[in-house]
Amino acid sequence: MSKSFNKRAGFTLVELLVVIAIIGVLVGLLLPAVQAAREAARRMSCSNNFKQIGLAIHNYHSAYNQLPIHGGGTTDNVSAQIWRPSEVSNNGRLSWLVGLTPFIEQQGLWEMISNPLNEDSRGNSPPAGSGNGGVQATRGGGPFSPMGPTPDEILYTPWVTQLPTFRCPSDPGVGLPSLGRTNYAANLGDSAERAHQGDWNNSAPIGYDNINSTLANEIRGAGRGFFTVHKSRRFRDVLDGLANTIAAGEIATDLGDKDVRTAALNRGWSFVRNYPPNDCDALVDPTRPQFWDPSQTTVSGVDGRGFRWAEHLPNFSGFFTAQAPNSPICNEQNAGNSGWYSASSRHQGGVHVLMGDGAVKFVTDSIEAGNQSARGVNAYRTPGAKSPYGVWGALGTRAAKEVIEDVF
Repeated sequence: MSKSFNKRAGFTLVELLVVIAIIGVLVGLLLPAVQAAREAARRMSCSNNFKQIGLAIHNYHSAYNQLPIHGGGTTDNVSAQIWRPSEVSNNGRLSWLVGLTPFIEQQGLWEMISNPLNEDSRGNSPPAGSGNGGVQATRGGGPFSPMGPTPDEILYTPWVTQLPTFRCPSDPGVGLPSLGRTNYAANLGDSAERAHQGDWNNSAPIGYDNINSTLANEIRGAGRGFFTVHKSRRFRDVLDGLANTIAAGEIATDLGDKDVRTAALNRGWSFVRNYPPNDCDALVDPTRPQFWDPSQTTVSGVDGRGFRWAEHLPNFSGFFTAQAPNSPICNEQNAGNSGWYSASSRHQGGVHVLMGDGAVKFVTDSIEAGNQSARGVNAYRTPGAKSPYGVWGALGTRAAKEVIEDVF
């Protein structure tokens, strides 16, 4: 008598290995596409944030008939220099972004800034003293004054608040040693001379009522951008046309890795005046061109690019249309002074810029940037001069009457 057996169909070990191998190949092929799609979404979100900022600028102008001042705020009669920390005023160091907060749906934060604040970021009420030995003007107890202390105060809650609208999702930087970060910086023109100080004297009382005539003449010629430190600007000042002038651009924030775009190299005093934008290019690591040579000295860990959204200094919230986007950055001695600061981003091949009319455009690293060996002082010492930095420089000047014919 014969017996019949039902055999169950199945895969052999070889067949399973082949299937697994095929799946692995498909994952390997699809992963770059998934990553590219994610970056495309982040880039779109980054552009949308810029559009919101552009709308906020126009709404601010409609409300106050001027642009938010870059380098505005309060002063005191004790602090001897603009760079000194103060607990009772901000020494006129607030960036253009501070005034925009009520126009980007951050009314609550603006109320904290514009009124006395009797609680610090650690929950102490009244706020504790900063403990910073460099503070010259102290509160001696009581609340923070309206418009807050200098933007380096870690105990002041608004300055350490991370605002999503001011961050590009493509940038991974987060947390200490930074305070609240920003990826969007004011266009300060094509000349970096006096962009940290403007025409203010470095003696008490600092402020609008203590102006140095020599510095006033210099910043009058050098401040060719959409924004000028300590100056009130209006749309009518942009004689080249809002559609032809960059209002703001992207900057990548520092990750602590000596990236040439985010950790400024410390150079000597009068560096901007005496050296051209490309002077630092030879100091990068020849084996890793995106990073500085390990022997070079960069800014301190707390002074990375974009680290303080409320700070007006170029290192934190400004850039110049001299070097092409994503170029190496250098400063005069430290992050408290001006320097050659380029636009930068974590996107591939370029940066977003916000035009004066609110349009957002993507500018590639290869944009024509003229003579990189030209010193920036040539522009301000010759009022009305054409920017030596090509199409990129022309886009950054507001009133040089340069016709931009190239597509960018």
